[in-house]
Amino acid sequence: MIRKLKSGEYRLYSKKKDPKTSKRRNLGTFNTLEAAKKHEQEIQYFKKH
Repeated sequence: MIRKLKSGEYRLYSKKKDPKTSKRRNLGTFNTLEAAKKHEQEIQYFKKH
């Protein structure tokens, strides 16, 4: 899940909520939406291989 921050950056969050904190885990902050999408694809690839 990618969200735009007030600062104009994009933050990548996990899809599942953390059971301890009931919040989504921060998986990185990026300057552009394309960079965030690329990193999300890399994470998905890593999970499958």
